[in-house]
This record gives sequence, structure tokens and C-alpha cells, in this order.
Amino acid sequence: MRTVLLLLALMFCRALYAQQKLDTLYANDKKNVALFFPGAIRQAVTGAIHFVFTYNREKEQYFGLLQAQPGVESNLLVVTDDGSVFSYILKYEENLSKLNYFIPKSERIGTEMPIKATPGPSKKVKDSTTLRIEYFERFAEHLLKSKPKRLKSRNKKGIKLQLQGFVYNGPETYLVMELSNTSGISFDIDFLKVYRVSGNKKRKASFQQLEMEPINTHKMPSRIRNSQTFRFVYVLPKFVLGDKEKLQLELQERKGSRKVILKAKK
Repeated sequence: MRTVLLLLALMFCRALYAQQKLDTLYANDKKNVALFFPGAIRQAVTGAIHFVFTYNREKEQYFGLLQAQPGVESNLLVVTDDGSVFSYILKYEENLSKLNYFIPKSERIGTEMPIKATPGPSKKVKDSTTLRIEYFERFAEHLLKSKPKRLKSRNKKGIKLQLQGFVYNGPETYLVMELSNTSGISFDIDFLKVYRVSGNKKRKASFQQLEMEPINTHKMPSRIRNSQTFRFVYVLPKFVLGDKEKLQLELQERKGSRKVILKAKK
């Protein structure tokens, strides 16, 4: 219920912007912009998924981190533990002149008011895990709607695996991939694994291969029939490849010998 009320308040603040000028915060995808509030953050929401405001949802803290992907302007709504409501316009800026904002209580636009509701059927409140997965799904769908970049591809016997996107978003890394089949027969997927690889496999002493388990997958197929193409997204914990590291994708056929290995450097 609190999440629903916060979203309604965000819509109200958009309408309020026409009457009241709100301050603007600038962010980009290269640096974290820190916002320090006069009270502990209880809830916060952005109006568009290309703006991400990260804060501690388990233990109330006074600051949060803002990042942005290129896109149209949006807004941020924050409610602190004393019921104070803060609202700002968000814009993407390539070059940032300010990375830290210490927000005084005088900048609040109002206070949260309790809403009396008539008794009715109780609704199940979504837990934090469900909300987190829903966010992964929304952001992954946003990436699939964007134009593919085609970073690296590998074709083995008509099975083509392509890496199209490598996107950082908060504490996660999103891999956008495409899989197509022109082999003439269906391809049933046993697994698609992601590894961080360093060193030379011929030199076993220096070779290291670390498998990275996805947090979530979006639109990952289990079978690809001939002439079919699928785009999908893997969500992984955030990682940064070292100078001598590569990303390795390993696709294996179920009950078959076909395998595609794709290596890429971010």
C-alpha cells in the first residue's frame, strides 16, 4: 500500500510542477551523485527507469546514490522517517559540476498525511524480493526496446550467439544477448553460462575461470527452432573486468553435441 501511495504522490508532484518550480538534480552513468537528507530515507521512487536512486531498504540511512542513463528528464520523490516529502526534477548531464547535495529540511515540499480508508478485503503486500525482481524485469524490457549495439558474435554450425549490450545499473550488470538458429534443425538449450576468464588456457598455472550466476533472466528461451531469433537479458551482480580478463559465454545444446563459446572484452 505504501508503494502505491508513493507512486500516486509522484504523479501528484508532476502536476504540481506546473504550479511550483522544483530544483533540478543532475546525474550520469559514470559517477555516483550522493544526496544527504535531514532525516533517514524511508521510501524513494523515480519517475523513469533510466534514473536509479539507490538507498538502504533494510536499515534506514540518511543518504542515497543517484545514477542516470541518457534520456528525457524525470523526477524523484523521497519520504523521510519523520514524514517530510522532498521532490526534485532529474536530468541527465554528461559533465557534472556537483557530486554531493546536502539537503536542508527547508526544501521539503510538504509532509506525509495519514489516509483513512474504509475496511475492506486485505491485499497481500509484495515483499522486497518480489519488488526487486519486478524492477529487473522492467529495466530488462527497457533494454530490449533500445537499439542493439552488436558488441561481439559467434556462429557455430548455424547457431549464432551475439552479445549486444553490457549495461551497469546500480549494483547490477545487465547483459543483452541475441540467439538465432539457421542450422535447419531445432536447438534445445541445456545451459548458457557466463564466466570471467583470465590467463591462457594452455598455461594452466595462470588460467582462471570464474562462473557468475545470474540473479535473474528475462525472456530466455529453452528451445530455438530453425529460422527463429530471440533477444533476452541476463542480470548479474555488478562486476568490472580487469585489463587481462575477458567475458566468456558458453552455450550448450541439451542431448546434443553443439556448443557455442563467445569471448568478449568490455
